[in-house]
Amino acid sequence: MVPRVAMRRRAAEVPPTEPTEKGNGKSHTNRICLVVSLSLFFWALLLYFHFVVIGSSTNMENQIHLQPQPSSSSSTSLRIHKFDPRKEKDPLAKPILPPAPVATTSTFNPPETVEFPFVRALKTVDNKSDPCGGKYIYVHDLPSRFNEDMLRDCKKLSLWTNMCKFTTNAGLGPPLENVEGVFSDEGWYATNQFAVDVIFSNRMKQYKCLTNDSSLAAAIFVPFYAGFDVARYLWGYNISTRDAASLELVDWLTKRPEWEIMRGKDHFLVAGRITWDFRRLSEEETDWGNKLLFLPAAKNMSMLVVESSPWNANDFGIPYPTYFHPAKDSEVFEWQERMRNLDRKWLFSFAGAPRPDNTKSIRGQIIDQCRNSNVGKLLECDFGESKCHSPSSIMQMFQGSLFCLQPQGDSYTRRSAFDSMLAGCIPVFFHPGSAYTQYTWHLPKNYSTYSVFIPEDDIRKRNVSIEERLLRIPPEQVRSMRENVISLIPGLIYADPRSELETLKDAFDVSVQAVIDKVTRLRKNMIEGRTEYDNFVEENSWKYALLEDGQREAGGHVWDPFFSKPKPGEDSGNDGNGGTTISADAAKNSWKSEQRDKTQ
Repeated sequence: MVPRVAMRRRAAEVPPTEPTEKGNGKSHTNRICLVVSLSLFFWALLLYFHFVVIGSSTNMENQIHLQPQPSSSSSTSLRIHKFDPRKEKDPLAKPILPPAPVATTSTFNPPETVEFPFVRALKTVDNKSDPCGGKYIYVHDLPSRFNEDMLRDCKKLSLWTNMCKFTTNAGLGPPLENVEGVFSDEGWYATNQFAVDVIFSNRMKQYKCLTNDSSLAAAIFVPFYAGFDVARYLWGYNISTRDAASLELVDWLTKRPEWEIMRGKDHFLVAGRITWDFRRLSEEETDWGNKLLFLPAAKNMSMLVVESSPWNANDFGIPYPTYFHPAKDSEVFEWQERMRNLDRKWLFSFAGAPRPDNTKSIRGQIIDQCRNSNVGKLLECDFGESKCHSPSSIMQMFQGSLFCLQPQGDSYTRRSAFDSMLAGCIPVFFHPGSAYTQYTWHLPKNYSTYSVFIPEDDIRKRNVSIEERLLRIPPEQVRSMRENVISLIPGLIYADPRSELETLKDAFDVSVQAVIDKVTRLRKNMIEGRTEYDNFVEENSWKYALLEDGQREAGGHVWDPFFSKPKPGEDSGNDGNGGTTISADAAKNSWKSEQRDKTQ
């Protein structure tokens, strides 16, 4: 122990500047190496604990927080399970839009897991302070070649008729003077029966619930003048020309974002002609019409026509325009009251021409019964200067009749049916396709409350006297039926497009609401994953609108024999068993009748 202490003291006494001995320098160097090694080891341990142990613990904690929290409503989680790439490719499964502002108690609550882009439109009905909730209409701003340009070239809209005068006054045509006192003093026009395109579009401009936000729309209107388009090219033009505007329209629509929401199933348009003008069956140049209603995109849309097909689901019947277009409710009320108080001296009447080329037509027998009856009135439309072409003469006869006979024309329907009901005359139909399966939006399902039905076959086989059949109806029932007809008048006429009725709903209002109801049902069915009908068969389309509330299955019907679908190669006309087939010939004959009428 002593030498070691002495050595330390000696070392301490050595001056700093004096060189150390060799033996002592080596030992000092070893100590320095040891200290450095220990320092390196210490820092290595420190780094290890920081990056490996603590870092690993932090990662585990982060992973726990990234998992969805099962019950905490306030925590934020990554709901990656919501993403479904198949839905992203489907336009009907796009992310839901923000809810409509200022919503009160909800009446429609779709499942939270379903994301449909039209839910916002459905929820507008919940806003009780908004009178347009659930009624908004979005109107496409079409290029003018689809509508207004046709009016500028109005002389070419019909081969035999100068339509320029009929497109005036917002489509109502020239005013009618009340020379004979048959009309009221206001609201009467010489309206062309095929002018619904422009009348409807102008009425839409006055619609109270238009919107520029298509996400709020209950339905989307396409202001294409389809009837005017087909009319200008039906005679003397090839099928490429006849189809051109329809193909261009579809191309334009399908590129719009509004189309993608429901692939056009929320779109509707109006054509003021019968459906057969738009249903060319082949690409043969000799076939009639264009193929608008057979285009895949058009099959998704709803097309409102003055006569629809009983076997197809994409068209719907709306009334032919009459001569009366009131601007105020009071004009309608005054007219209805006048029709109630008229003295009707004729039991029944008929205005029309025979169809000698159609051996199955019953018009000849009807004309004979009118001639042979002391209580029947006839206006023949095929001989000389016929009064049939005078609105005043027609309305005067209808106003003096209890019943007005409405057989088929060249096709199922006639404008005359609406003129007669406007006059408070009870219509007598001979085929269900003339009214009952056509205008289901505008006429009651219980047809016996406002009309009389006599099957065509009973007239054709001369089994029924029209006079005797009508005389058997009790007077009290006749009064009730006439009152029902008069009460239907507001929904069968088109109000003046330059004004708006205050409380009454005209044919335009009824049609728009029916379209909205149709689209709304479809949207709710899509959300609920169901269809409107079970085992839907398009060939039986005429049956579905006749089902009672809650019915989903269209079975056999008493009118089945009347709707035997035409087969290729069959001619038009009655099938001899009470049924009727309709082909392009019906539309062509209708045009020939129009030509004949204009040359009288």
